[in-house]
Amino acid sequence: MSEKALQDAPRRGSSDTADIDLDWLTLEDDESILWASTPHKYSVVPAFIVGIPLSLVLIGVPILAAAYLQYQNTNYVVTDRGLYSKRGILSRDVKQIGFDKVQNISYSQSALGASFGYGSVDVSTAGGSGVELQFRSIPDPASVQELIAREVDGRRQSESDSTDEDDVLNEILREVTAIRRAVSDDDGNDRTGSGRPTDGDGAPTEEFPTDES
Repeated sequence: MSEKALQDAPRRGSSDTADIDLDWLTLEDDESILWASTPHKYSVVPAFIVGIPLSLVLIGVPILAAAYLQYQNTNYVVTDRGLYSKRGILSRDVKQIGFDKVQNISYSQSALGASFGYGSVDVSTAGGSGVELQFRSIPDPASVQELIAREVDGRRQSESDSTDEDDVLNEILREVTAIRRAVSDDDGNDRTGSGRPTDGDGAPTEEFPTDES
């Protein structure tokens, strides 16, 4: 991860960004983190509800351990270039999607998630089949969806403005070319094919030899 991104993370990310391990993240030198988070801490409540009673017979211990490790080893990041997710306990699964590929963003919350303030954000890409990237059980999913949508719209607007500028430049170039062609045609009409001088009406004039003796 670049030094600039590390400096930006606590300032521009979520309130818990400073506690998130982002050593896995590699960014461009001019790429900045806008938001970063782990799953919401209350998202492990269902696993604890099931795992604690079962821990009396040791079956619940793996459930509790898996839920905690999954919580600790899952990170989600939004930069000014795209989206990143990292999952995995023993292995590492990192996904990245640029804003230019994002087609649709939506969020959802279960009844428990709505009560505790967490939910999931689903991201679909152009040409993809279904959800390509999901931020699961993150805090305040509506705000994250709004952030992503704003960045996507900003990039599209920038590309549209760039296209409009190119169209204007091409139109100016066509007009300049047409003017130069018209000027060249006017100059050609002032001369005959034989190169003889013309009068004011464009008609060739007669030349008479002079007596130099």
